[in-house]
Amino acid sequence: MSSRTGFLALALALAIPDLAPAQEKLAYLIPTLYGPSGLTVDSEARLPNGDTHSAHFNSSFQTNFSPFNSALASRLASVPLPAPASGFTYTFDPALGVFNRSTKSFGPIVTDRAETIGKGRASIGFAYQYFSFDEIDGLDLGHIPTVFTHDNPVVGTGREDVITADNAISARMTQFTAYVSYGISDRVDISVALPLVSVDLAVTSSVRLQRIGTVNTAIHFFHQPTGDNYGDHAAFTKAGQASGIGDIALRLKASLLKKETLGIALGVESRLPTGDEKDLLGAGAFAVKPYLVISSPHGAFSPHINAAYQWNGKSLLGGNVQTGVKEDLPDEAVVAVGADVGVGQKLSLAFDVVGRRVINGEQVTLDTFTALNNVSKFPIVHFNRQSYNMVDGAIGLKANPGGGLLVNLNVLFKLNDGGLRDRVTPLLGIEYSF
Repeated sequence: MSSRTGFLALALALAIPDLAPAQEKLAYLIPTLYGPSGLTVDSEARLPNGDTHSAHFNSSFQTNFSPFNSALASRLASVPLPAPASGFTYTFDPALGVFNRSTKSFGPIVTDRAETIGKGRASIGFAYQYFSFDEIDGLDLGHIPTVFTHDNPVVGTGREDVITADNAISARMTQFTAYVSYGISDRVDISVALPLVSVDLAVTSSVRLQRIGTVNTAIHFFHQPTGDNYGDHAAFTKAGQASGIGDIALRLKASLLKKETLGIALGVESRLPTGDEKDLLGAGAFAVKPYLVISSPHGAFSPHINAAYQWNGKSLLGGNVQTGVKEDLPDEAVVAVGADVGVGQKLSLAFDVVGRRVINGEQVTLDTFTALNNVSKFPIVHFNRQSYNMVDGAIGLKANPGGGLLVNLNVLFKLNDGGLRDRVTPLLGIEYSF
């Protein structure tokens, strides 16, 4: 192919519109897993008028497990962003007319300290986080059981049959965050964080007909791809991927007390609903989080305490994406305790314990379903609205290769089973102060 021919082919390819069908939004994958009519099975049983019918089973997975969207949205709304305060903090010495470093460590990674960056100082940073959600309230996301009952189940009518399902949800998220901080004065910092988010979601439901009220395989059955029309099992799968801008975070922090061994600061963080909630890239709701920071540097050792409360607004993910009804996402109270320790001039270690109290959130509980024969029992999950705790630990290090450059390595790990969780979440980042 000549270069001119290749150029013309490329031009035509760019000029022709993309005719591929648009991908279904990720928030719809679970609610529409079995199709618009829910879960149905075929039947050759005759109606009074002589027609056959397709038996409909109540789609408890679709209606009851849709709150997974809310759980994921709440997790997106509370993903810990890297601390915006620079690892290098300075105070101005008016006698010498120079800035001096105010701390001997490089600070925490996923929490904050009271020290401010210093008037006219700035830092930029980039962080990468990877989440592979494994559990929800201690239940393995690869095996979520549920049960479907026949419409109008009545003993002795054949409608005692149920369908059991083993459901697997794979949810992975990567977040690349760019952030910048600037010292308006010696006591006030502002910062902005821009996350770029990628979400992969897949759901598979392996269903099996449990013949409790019928014996004839022609009454209820699934068509099989092998040609066996009287199968008792089937599988349904949906998957999708989305990438884009997440929810932008704006922060303002003001130092109230600056002493050699004690610092107190107040701040406020706002998260803007800039991410597409229908593709699970953002929470879909405005959030505001005032917070208090207390730190107490003692040479190279600096413990700190963070306390905050996050108010979340209304989101489709907290309500119903199919009907367009918005509901409030759960609020959160957050407390973090930790310390950072300077090791020589080029390295510091950081560790934290972060506790969250999710207010009136969706929580999954494992239960037992008893069939109409009072003999057959199957596992099932239920969602309930109640408050619960999420506790994570974090440990990491900051290294200074030279100048104002810092390299951050951190691991976040769960300490309890509440909420949608990743067992281990790595964070890699760099920041530069000037």
